[in-house]
Order: sequence, then C-alpha cells, then structure tokens
Amino acid sequence: MAKIRRAGYVFIAWVGDHSPRHVHVYRDGRLVVKWDLDNWQPMKGYASARVVKLLEELVNEGIL
Repeated sequence: MAKIRRAGYVFIAWVGDHSPRHVHVYRDGRLVVKWDLDNWQPMKGYASARVVKLLEELVNEGIL
C-alpha cells in the first residue's frame, strides 16, 4: 500500500488491487475521487484541476 500526503490530500494505492490501476484520494477523511490511472479519468467522485495536477506530479515522480 502506498499512502502519500500532499497539499492536504491523502493518496492511497494498493499493490495488487483490482484492475484498472487506480488511486483513492481523500481530504479531511472523506473520499474525493477514485482515479483510474490507466485511462486517466475518475471512477467515482470528482477531481478538481488541483487534484489532477497533484496526480500528474506523483505519476511523473514515479510514486504512483
């Protein structure tokens, strides 16, 4: 499990979780979005431009 905190959000991804590869994004203990990393779209919830930018940074850094 990868748990990353950045800019007030918590990004959680489980190794070996079901397909497609995805990350859960929380803020203040509530799910903001479940983001599909393979197809680059939300699976559940809504991702603001700020969240998408943070996801791009984490992917580019090789964290997700």
